Amino acid sequence: MKKPFYKRITFYRYLSLTLFFLLIVINPILIHKYGITFIQGWYQSFAFGNLFIVSPLEGLESILTSRSIYLTTIIGMLLPIIIALLLGRVFCSWACPINFLSMLTDKILGIFSQKLKYNRNLITLPRYILWFALITELILTLIIGYPLYVWWSPQALVGREIMLYVFYKTLTIELIIVFVVLFMNLLTRRFFCRYLCPLGALLALLGKDRKLVIKYNPNLCVNCKLCDSRCPMNIKPSQGESMSIYCWNCFECKDVCPKGALEIKWGDIKEFKKENEKLVLVPKENII
Repeated sequence: MKKPFYKRITFYRYLSLTLFFLLIVINPILIHKYGITFIQGWYQSFAFGNLFIVSPLEGLESILTSRSIYLTTIIGMLLPIIIALLLGRVFCSWACPINFLSMLTDKILGIFSQKLKYNRNLITLPRYILWFALITELILTLIIGYPLYVWWSPQALVGREIMLYVFYKTLTIELIIVFVVLFMNLLTRRFFCRYLCPLGALLALLGKDRKLVIKYNPNLCVNCKLCDSRCPMNIKPSQGESMSIYCWNCFECKDVCPKGALEIKWGDIKEFKKENEKLVLVPKENII
């Protein structure tokens, strides 16, 4: 039986994505119209009063290009890094404006077909492409001597374009990058997030041994594959891949699992994997 919306984690994730998106929409209006400057910036660097937060990738690129380590940059990177170490790539699944716009794309496509909403995989690439995206980004940054992701980051472009429109009623040509990323979603669900986002790759790497885990219990699994079909990142929770580096803890798989084979856990991900290796598997036909 389908859970009521208020019992589904996905509902709260959608709410979180919406609120984080509204923040970068409303904030420039508050600054421009009312002079309220307590919050400044967008999801590249943010200032909440005296608290300065900077994206780990932009901070790393700044260090690489300047050949200097500034205390303000290190302090600004600390909170996102700690969150990634503990919770994994949750910025991507719970706060990223590109994921919010992608969610809207899903909803629009879902009006026409549930298959279009969840099972778009017209182009499938090897997962390790994500690491090449990160390495290429950093190498080009070093060669050019300019923090590239500061310029072309789709997440930052959304905030910058909103700010430009509110203040100057204009948009820049770079907005095309955002539309290209969203167009990719029509071909393959979360194509950019899966394969091309260097920030997502860095956060995934930091969250490899995260404490918040979707633990798979093979003894409860009935092999219905619902979790696999719903996963935006095209991993296979039914094979334990929810504990892999590629999982971004969106919990869609947990919501649709009919037997509770996927459970949210806090602890040592390596221990959870060892526990699964010791489990005595129950034949699927014996599970009701």
